[in-house]
Amino acid sequence: MTDMTPAIPAASKATARKRHTAKRFAAEARFKYAGLACVMIAMGFLVLLLSTVVGNGLPAFTFHQARLTLDLSASEVDPADARSANYRGILNDGLKQALPHVKGRKNVRAARKLISSGAPTILQQRVLADLDLLGSEREIEVPFSDTADLYLKGISGTLEKSTPSGTLVVAGTKGDVEFTSDTAAFAEFLKNARAALAAKAGEMRQRIVDLQRAVDQQKGYREAAQSVLDDEATEAAAKSRARNRLDGAIAALENLASQMADLSSRADAMDARANANNGAEELIRDYPSLFIKTSGGVVKVTSVSENSARGEAIIPLRQDGEMASGNWELQIFQAPESERKISDPEIIWLESLKEAGHVENGWNTLFLTRGASREAEMAGIWGAVVGSFLTLVVTLLLSFPIGVAAAIYLEEFAPKNRITDFIEVNINNLAAVPSIVFGLLGLAVFLNFANFPRSAPLVGGMVLALMTLPTIIIASRAALKAVPPSIREAALGVGASKIQAVFHHVLPLAMPGMLTGTIIGMAQALGETAPLLMIGMVAFIVDVPGGITDPATVLPVQIYMWADFPEQAFQQKTAAAIMVLLAFLVLMNAIAVVLRKRFERRW
Repeated sequence: MTDMTPAIPAASKATARKRHTAKRFAAEARFKYAGLACVMIAMGFLVLLLSTVVGNGLPAFTFHQARLTLDLSASEVDPADARSANYRGILNDGLKQALPHVKGRKNVRAARKLISSGAPTILQQRVLADLDLLGSEREIEVPFSDTADLYLKGISGTLEKSTPSGTLVVAGTKGDVEFTSDTAAFAEFLKNARAALAAKAGEMRQRIVDLQRAVDQQKGYREAAQSVLDDEATEAAAKSRARNRLDGAIAALENLASQMADLSSRADAMDARANANNGAEELIRDYPSLFIKTSGGVVKVTSVSENSARGEAIIPLRQDGEMASGNWELQIFQAPESERKISDPEIIWLESLKEAGHVENGWNTLFLTRGASREAEMAGIWGAVVGSFLTLVVTLLLSFPIGVAAAIYLEEFAPKNRITDFIEVNINNLAAVPSIVFGLLGLAVFLNFANFPRSAPLVGGMVLALMTLPTIIIASRAALKAVPPSIREAALGVGASKIQAVFHHVLPLAMPGMLTGTIIGMAQALGETAPLLMIGMVAFIVDVPGGITDPATVLPVQIYMWADFPEQAFQQKTAAAIMVLLAFLVLMNAIAVVLRKRFERRW
């Protein structure tokens, strides 16, 4: 009997093929959508990165200046010796004229800090550049301090203003001032203040819970040490260590108990004040700040109830008495004074200067024209830009001719043997070596052995040239390989020598590709930080370098140093410097693309 395989109907085969085709198409669609999702995720991260950098950096390109009337007459500035004038005193007099209501030595010193500490130097440079300013009073712009500038930009917070309904009765014009309203004008602020008290009490009680965990841990240490001491078989040395641990645990428990009792007492007091149904509440530095503006003056509120308040005049009032609705306003700054650098009086003085027309906003030319500074408002990137330019010039002058020459030799003249194979492999490996290794090499050879100047563009350019050489060599060899062999054969066929064929015919055709590789290598060198840190270019350099042997820094290192500063203004300048660096990198890569498209030859 013969075995026979049952025949599969044609309809079943067609159905199976359709299923297989559908599964294949579905798999291809899933792969396509997965790839698209990956691209979108990458684009999302790129957009997030760029938006964060741009959002943080844009404010650094503008800054606020104080427009002050300054006395530059002969009695203050001698035209024959304008450099030695007391420009700080002139600025102080101009600020006093703009803020006549600031009295008292403490307040005067605080008001002077609104102006940048570098303003006298700026004023001196402006006068020396234009002696026609001398002889009379002039309105001149000088930069604010970084703290004042951040407030005027709204980065430190804004002053919320509202006009309550009802009549306000004012008692006093300066010093302590009392207010009474015929409506519950301050009820909302009082409610928020007590809510802040309750939140603060909650934080203290959470702190007590955290301390209780530490208490339980110390009790465990105490019991373990005591058990060691109670064991008669324990050696003397172990007992001595256990006794020290026991004493430490007992002292820690006493300290923790004291902290918990203090926190509990303060939290109870805050809860009692937060739950009070009536009476006034004293406003401390942990509360939002409340100001009352009326009759040309401003009072900082120190105590408030639902319909009354008491405070201290920052700007004296012109008169007291009854103020109708619309003639007074409440001003609230939500960030507590204890959590910000700018004080309440400074906020009011800046608002006064703004209302009087003494505040101007414009492009931050100092950021683009000055070198490094410890003062954020005076710090600029020009010194780092010049340092980067000089460093890249040295890098280009060293790496391009050497890299192109090495590529021409290896590709056109070198014999194919083990030595050249070894050289080629090591050139490819050098392209993958971490950049900091080149910095260590530069430190050992150029600084410690050759005694070249530290933190100079000369040494930085030499180190970056070593790092860039493999990239240029590899790109140049690829460009030479792209030239068709027929070009070489035609040149040799008409009697040209090997050198003539290479330099007169092959090299001009390969040069666009070489330049593209060189620009990409230079762009990579422009963004390097690690090798330059190793050769001392992290030093704080104030002056703009005038040559390749002068001390200098570069943009990536400047960004690295600014990022380490805690001031918020330096964080903005860090982001702004990143924007400048990215602009240079995009420009260099765009030039490479244009060169490739412009001179590209197809055979």
